[in-house]
Amino acid sequence: MATLVTKSISADDTFTDVTTHEGYFNLSISGTFSATVTVQRSYDGSTWHDVDSWTSPAEEIGFEPESLYYRVGIKSGNYSSGTAVVRLGHEDRENH
Repeated sequence: MATLVTKSISADDTFTDVTTHEGYFNLSISGTFSATVTVQRSYDGSTWHDVDSWTSPAEEIGFEPESLYYRVGIKSGNYSSGTAVVRLGHEDRENH
């Protein structure tokens, strides 16, 4: 599974590919947009739970104590205009 996902989002109901995270991870939201960007996590890879959301560009650091599935995007009904560029990732410690 990928440890880094990126996507330029300019539509409702659009998310990055799914990634897994355990430990610290980074979230970057950039671009010019009128939308609510939401980070979601899942315990099984199919049922998604909202973690947090942003309506403007942001740089965040998160921590996940378990190895869980994550994705970031714009939920249905939360997009108005522009493009949100999102990046969600962490260091792959096995390769360092």
